[in-house]
Amino acid sequence: MKMKKILSSMLAAIMIMGAVAGCGSSGGSSSESSQAAASTSVASSESSTAKAGGSKTVTVYSPHPADPLNAGIKEFQEKTGITVDLVAAGTDELLKRIEAESGNPLCDVFWGGGADSLAAYSKYFDTFKPADLSSIDPQYVSKDNLWTGESPLPMVIMYNKKLVSEADVPKGWADLKSAKLKGKIAYADPAKSGSSYTILCTMLTAFGKDDGKGWDFVKQFVGNLDGKILSSSGDVYKKVSDGEYSVGLTLEKEAIKYVQAGADVGIIYPSEGTSAVPDGIAIVKGGKNKENAEIFVNFVLGKECQTMMSNDFSRRSVRTDTEAPEGLPAIKDIKFVDYDFNWASSEKVNILEKWKEIIVG
Repeated sequence: MKMKKILSSMLAAIMIMGAVAGCGSSGGSSSESSQAAASTSVASSESSTAKAGGSKTVTVYSPHPADPLNAGIKEFQEKTGITVDLVAAGTDELLKRIEAESGNPLCDVFWGGGADSLAAYSKYFDTFKPADLSSIDPQYVSKDNLWTGESPLPMVIMYNKKLVSEADVPKGWADLKSAKLKGKIAYADPAKSGSSYTILCTMLTAFGKDDGKGWDFVKQFVGNLDGKILSSSGDVYKKVSDGEYSVGLTLEKEAIKYVQAGADVGIIYPSEGTSAVPDGIAIVKGGKNKENAEIFVNFVLGKECQTMMSNDFSRRSVRTDTEAPEGLPAIKDIKFVDYDFNWASSEKVNILEKWKEIIVG
């Protein structure tokens, strides 16, 4: 018991040093609090489930926020006896690192980041069918089995109840054009924030991504931002809660923390439809610890870990045999747009270039 306490203290100290906000991807996500770029070897506890002989480590790259990341790794190590070597940073940074290392892969598992971001780098991942595939909602599994969603992330409009009257609470994306909200909308640069990129693609889809009407809406939306674009998605929910902005476009999983903490904020699921691009998990092609990587992925997608993430961190599960986190509507009760993962990933350069033209123009 004494040794376990020592190891637990070591884990907390190491992870606190290495973690700061950031999700990165799309949306996001995204998840979105960024971890400081660091390589951290997390102490492992002894476990009878660890296999005799062979590797006892797995290297995980993750943009997840510190709390769920720490909890998941701690639980995994205690259950398996496999040590996790963690590299924590933003989604884009880690995916580019995987790309740069493709000739000699140093990562075994990429855990986190929006599925559209993973799709854009899927050539660096190995095919893998999780053990509990039959219990995972098919819409969160890539058709080529190169990545699997691990937590759906609905995008929401968060508003400050002190600054927005009940009559003026936005009902959907279209209400973001209101003159009353000019210069009062918190939104991060989609070229820097994964969740903001997902929100941009969601708005384009809601109003017409193929007929130009989506871009017409975005131009009006940008005009109402009044030149105020945040550099970090982590600033969105903080600044809305602090009263610096009236409304903000952000991740449900971040906004709900403020609601549950009793802050004077509310959440709206846009009437035109939103998206729920999941954070994903994938095995890196050519990784040196493939067997342990598979064990890690199966653990993250397993019912025990998914339930813990739901109960302790209000993260939705991709499993069909779990309930929505307390205080959140069931996923079936939220209206969604027909979000096209392939379009969002393959057209990212063009979409961001168009966004830049609108901002500059």
